Amino acid sequence: MIERVISIILSLGLITATAVSGMQADTSEQLCFAAGSDLHYNEPEEELTETNPELLDDPIFWYANRRAAMENESGFIIDEFLRQCAENDDIESVLLAGDLADDGKINRKQHEDVAAKLEKFEQETGKQVYVINGNHDASLNKGDTSFDDFMEIYHNFGYEEAIDTLKGTCSYTADLGEKYRLIALDSCSETKSTEDGMTLEKVNWVKKCAKKAYDEGRYPLLMMHHNVLEHMPLQRLLSHNFIVRFHNTTAEIFADAGIKFIITGHEHCSDATSFTSALGNTITDFSTTSLSMFPLAFRVFRFSEKEIKYELKTIEKIDTDALTAVTEGYTGEQIALMNDGLNEYSKQFLKAGVTYRLKLGLTMEKIGIDEGEPFYKLVSTAVGSLNDTLDLPLYGEGGLQEKAKKFNINLPDSQYKNGWDLATELVAWHYAGCEDFPLDSTEVKLFLNIVNYILRNTLSTVSDEVLLSGLNSIMKKVGASDGISTGFTQLAAKIFGPVTAVEYMLLGIASPVIEKFANDDDVDDNNGSIAGYGTVTTASQVANTSANFFSSIGRLFINTGYFFRYILRIFRFNLV
Repeated sequence: MIERVISIILSLGLITATAVSGMQADTSEQLCFAAGSDLHYNEPEEELTETNPELLDDPIFWYANRRAAMENESGFIIDEFLRQCAENDDIESVLLAGDLADDGKINRKQHEDVAAKLEKFEQETGKQVYVINGNHDASLNKGDTSFDDFMEIYHNFGYEEAIDTLKGTCSYTADLGEKYRLIALDSCSETKSTEDGMTLEKVNWVKKCAKKAYDEGRYPLLMMHHNVLEHMPLQRLLSHNFIVRFHNTTAEIFADAGIKFIITGHEHCSDATSFTSALGNTITDFSTTSLSMFPLAFRVFRFSEKEIKYELKTIEKIDTDALTAVTEGYTGEQIALMNDGLNEYSKQFLKAGVTYRLKLGLTMEKIGIDEGEPFYKLVSTAVGSLNDTLDLPLYGEGGLQEKAKKFNINLPDSQYKNGWDLATELVAWHYAGCEDFPLDSTEVKLFLNIVNYILRNTLSTVSDEVLLSGLNSIMKKVGASDGISTGFTQLAAKIFGPVTAVEYMLLGIASPVIEKFANDDDVDDNNGSIAGYGTVTTASQVANTSANFFSSIGRLFINTGYFFRYILRIFRFNLV
């Protein structure tokens, strides 16, 4: 909140460059292009490699990787994406927002393979492709693909038509159609793996290019790899390497430079977020999902003076005959499932990969606490309890639903098999966009009550193992099989209900996050429209900016308080 206030104060000292002419707005289409991101191309393996079977025991998706990206299939997914763009007569060009190759920083051939696909597409269709680099594509580290290498390989895809460039980066500008200009900004660090490399020089270069576009009668569009606006709650804290530093201030500056539209990637989610500056200028950041991960999606944008329409397109099939010709080891069942619906196949692949990644991280080695350290046993017990809980079947004899009842916690019936199944379903919702998180939904109630059980059971188990282990041994010898701490916890739950002071505190911290998920902004993530560049902010709208800002703060506190109370009701009364 402090950063937001500071950015508003700073923006009041800026002179807006939104010198939009007062043209008559109309709905005739001026520009149409497809936008994709994070292709993460990999050369296909000669034979499928099995993932660690101890952590991923899956009859179909046993080869899923920790990134949940369909690596062997990636080239064929790119082929299908380009085929759809070629067959859509409305699409005039294709924009790609980085991470074209998965190991591009150290594997030049991956880039050359992608460039060959793009070159073939341009030659056969006459449609232009524009690219920008992502954090997987180039670096100045020794032995890596340099920025100059990247621009050389993709010379025909934006750089050849460049009007302006920023020295030492892969940034450039190029005209799109009759009325628009693309500002392709290199947002990547020169040496760091994932974090942004934004500088004041880059921000000022964007401002200068936007002004030049308006001076020459064109509207500026921005494409970059890193997000400018948050696409998940507290992204700057929880996923800081995926969003530019000082993001609110950067958004203020870009919006007041007259940029209404940004394409980004990196977060691998399909999400649209808008931001209105203190001067009343609105900018919308369209984060685009990874093309090689569920939901295997790209966007199609249609521009007119009045509005910018957008829709999500998905990849539903690939050439599986070509896939199996280069990679051995696919079973008939796997290929049949791909042919029945590649998008659903990619979702289950994602869920398997996310499960594997989380299990891989929930180990003492990954957490980084050595066996001799004071808290090792405490944390080890908690981690083991968490893994065991998520592995348990939700229903049936000995299932989580039955165990939770001992703590007076009721898990609603559902189609989910275990905690991993539910958790990864929620992750898939985030990637697909348009998350539907009503707090009275089965998924949210089930998730919150599982968290409640984990808190209860883990705390009691840790107490059993660490704090009262000696007394528990004695109690078990005389028949108290559950141990004294677990017995006391269950008794307290029956008398006082399942909420403790610690849980109140945790819910208070979590409420703003859940409120943000439950109440996305007014911009539809996947299919909708925003105001076009021909629309002009009126003087009265600018004058009311301060009042609107403080009104928004009030609504945020009211909504947060409402959902905080609602969540507590779910925990206390187990609304199912």
